Amino acid sequence: MRSDVFRNGIESAPARSLLRADGLTDEDLEKPFIGIANSWNEIVPGHLHLNEITEAVKMGVSEAGGYPFVFGVPAICDGIAMGHNGMRYSLISREVISDCCEVMVEGHAFDGWVGVTNCDKVTPGMLMAAGRMNVPAIMVTGGAMEAGKDADDVRSLDLQSVFEALGAHSVGAADDEYVREIECTACPGRGSCSGLFTANSMACLTEAMGLSLTGCGTSLAVDTKKIEIAKESGRRIVEMVRAGLRPRDIVTERSLRNAVRVDMAIGGSTNTALHIPAISRDFGCSVNLETFDEISRQIPHITSLRPAGSFFIRDLDNAGGIPAVLNRIQDHLEDATTVSGRSVLEIAREAKVRRKDILRPMDDPYHEQGGIAILKGNIAPLGSVVKQAAVSPRMMRFTGTARVFDGEREATEAILSGGIVPGDVVVIRYEGPKGAPGMPEMLSPTSLIMGKGLGDSVALITDGRFSGATRGGAIGHISPEAYERGPIAALADGDLIDIDIPARRIDVRLTDEEIRDRLSRVQILDRPVTGVQSKYRKLVTNGASGAHLD
Repeated sequence: MRSDVFRNGIESAPARSLLRADGLTDEDLEKPFIGIANSWNEIVPGHLHLNEITEAVKMGVSEAGGYPFVFGVPAICDGIAMGHNGMRYSLISREVISDCCEVMVEGHAFDGWVGVTNCDKVTPGMLMAAGRMNVPAIMVTGGAMEAGKDADDVRSLDLQSVFEALGAHSVGAADDEYVREIECTACPGRGSCSGLFTANSMACLTEAMGLSLTGCGTSLAVDTKKIEIAKESGRRIVEMVRAGLRPRDIVTERSLRNAVRVDMAIGGSTNTALHIPAISRDFGCSVNLETFDEISRQIPHITSLRPAGSFFIRDLDNAGGIPAVLNRIQDHLEDATTVSGRSVLEIAREAKVRRKDILRPMDDPYHEQGGIAILKGNIAPLGSVVKQAAVSPRMMRFTGTARVFDGEREATEAILSGGIVPGDVVVIRYEGPKGAPGMPEMLSPTSLIMGKGLGDSVALITDGRFSGATRGGAIGHISPEAYERGPIAALADGDLIDIDIPARRIDVRLTDEEIRDRLSRVQILDRPVTGVQSKYRKLVTNGASGAHLD
């Protein structure tokens, strides 16, 4: 075993002495050493319960004859970080989490490890570490919260409901009391946000690519099934160590493409187009934006989960979860193994679809193409991303007048004050991986647009990114970003912008020569940064490649 390097032989007496200080006995020193990366903290609702899940993992490890060691990693709640400088640390945290896992697992030569994770950047960060180290690993995602209910117990709510209530408030369609009512009822307890936002999208894709046990991706935080899965994950990691089953044996080009297929079928967050390419890179694979676009044209959108529809994660779980999704799309899957020891096709064939209204057949989809589309053009030569499943039919082809802002705050103020009108394209730049830095989410401006009733008449484009809760004509990850003198830096108020999602195009009505001339005269906005933001800016790549560190 890997841990033999510091616990066998007379020369390892000092290390064993320190392990005995931890309470280990002679018998314990013979067991596989299993690290457990626990992202519990007391501010992120999706992580409040992770100590309980960690204890279940520990129990499973012990029952299988391993010895568990728990260590902590950070986690940021994007909803709490939204709209202020904290959001510039969210995507950065993905790399920090990945590094933390690597430091602890490699520093202590663990024989295997379990990632106890949940929210947006934690799961992809742990997956990246798993690929990078290739030490036996399994992920346990913490699960979604229940949906909230309004005061009349009629309408289901989530965090998106709160942001959109603010939009309604800004145009006088809602009063202070209504906003407070939504605020107090939208998020009823522990777990990640209840819709198919980034946390739950990545939980589903982790199961689809084979690195978590069957049912883990959609089981709710409050469901006892989650504890059962956690315990079984603890048992299974010890078996994987003894069998020598490593992450790169499981996650391959095939399994990553399967994950993208599931992503398209369920209409996952646009952030998956950042995370999957970054994960792919650390696994030595080449799944990229072109892969997303290719598969989007093949796999229809067969669910209608929030924010694109009205269902929640609990509903997808009741419909049969990810196994049922795999069943629906099985003719398009490539066979691959999973941490359970069962193949993806085996799981798909044995699964049952329990709710056909939630999970439609392939020949009767909600949308003919997958949830995400990749657009290119003279504004985004390297690509951009839109959640087309959450775009109104009226906005699939749209021409509008540019309203340009060098930052999210300025755009938000303009939307709130009534400065944005039908026919506008809100352009938010200098919010990319380098420019912000940290590529913050734009949930505030996109939700305000929807809340003001402008979702069918106003588009928003940015070199930043979006929350998984974003809906409407919102196109992000525009690459190259403004900070790198990408074409978005050349845009000016009054420019006509053409968006054609079916044709996969986003263009400004300027010639290449006009764009080059403007760019030669642009004064790039260079926000002063220090600390981790400074390091990140120097190393991060563009959004089209996953904003990984080079």
